[in-house]
Amino acid sequence: MNPPVYLDHNATTQPAPEVIEEMLDSLQKVWANPSSTHAPGQAARRALTDARTRVAQFLGCLGAELVFTSGATEANHIAVLGALAQGRATGRTRLVMSAVEHPGMLALAERLRGEGVVVDLIGVDARGVLDLQCARRLIGDDVALVSVMGANNETGVLMPVAELAALAHAAGTFVHVDATQLVGKTAARFDAGGADLWSVSAHKLHGPKGVGALVVRKGLNWPALFAGRQERHRRGGTENLPGIVGFAAAAERTARTLAHDMSHMRDLQGRLESGLRAALPGVHLYGTGADRLPNTSCLRFGTLDAEQVLGKLERAGVFASSGAACTASGTQPSHVLLAMGEPALHARASVRFSLGRDTTAAEIDQTLAAAVRALGPLLHTVPAPAEALAA
Repeated sequence: MNPPVYLDHNATTQPAPEVIEEMLDSLQKVWANPSSTHAPGQAARRALTDARTRVAQFLGCLGAELVFTSGATEANHIAVLGALAQGRATGRTRLVMSAVEHPGMLALAERLRGEGVVVDLIGVDARGVLDLQCARRLIGDDVALVSVMGANNETGVLMPVAELAALAHAAGTFVHVDATQLVGKTAARFDAGGADLWSVSAHKLHGPKGVGALVVRKGLNWPALFAGRQERHRRGGTENLPGIVGFAAAAERTARTLAHDMSHMRDLQGRLESGLRAALPGVHLYGTGADRLPNTSCLRFGTLDAEQVLGKLERAGVFASSGAACTASGTQPSHVLLAMGEPALHARASVRFSLGRDTTAAEIDQTLAAAVRALGPLLHTVPAPAEALAA
């Protein structure tokens, strides 16, 4: 019997062997506090500095621009809340985000709205690409920050970050990019994208969970979310040195084979998508016509509910995920697909396959066979109810 196939790499990735090795070595040899002035503390400080240099080289930034955090969620909060803190002094009190941001960012937007902050959302077109005309209307001289994701975690659609940055800078405001899904799947670099701030997370590129970073462009004096002397007074709290060392190891490992890995994943993505559409009726792929990540395929199988599809696939040995949220009251539609103009019935049916650099052609073929066995009978016998399409 074949081992199961893991196709949920946009959610998290397995730590690479060299990451685990370096983290264990760090735990054993440089366990002291990097802020201490004695010899063990200074050894930890040197290890922190070395790891900072390695991560910065990978991301395309200066070591001094790098603020280590507990992950992209914290980095996003530092970016947004810091912008609001700065903006109060200059009358810039409005935020602009996109309608397809990660649920964590949209939850922050709702919280801020409850506190009286105006948060406007840039719409997307039917492909899932940011509407730059909408962005142009929304970005004005009262905006503290424009914050968007570089690539959508559900559809894999790449956003026009450079164009958006030009609009924001013309209005005199800052641009923050959640680059969580970009890093390790594209050649994107901080120094080439026009953004002022970047958020990243180590566990998306075969690093450890619980560590990430906010890149703050040189010259910006960004307020801290947690006060303290660490990270140049920009993020208080003792640094997670083993995690940061693991982040550095993951960054170097990713950089070594990135071009090959991107090509490899793109080939397998095409194999998966063409195979599913050839073998099963009613398969609809999202994001077509747009530039997408090479590893992400968001689609629906007719109008089959995502929860049902994922359950069938898991029993057949394939682990995937959905943009739709499963709750006690049933499957809630994907906010991303709703923003793209899809009806709720379709938005509840979206399934995401996200490949990794270690995914093999044999695993894709195994996935195709599993999908035909598990979903074929359902798709051939259950027509889409016309009245439900308007739901």
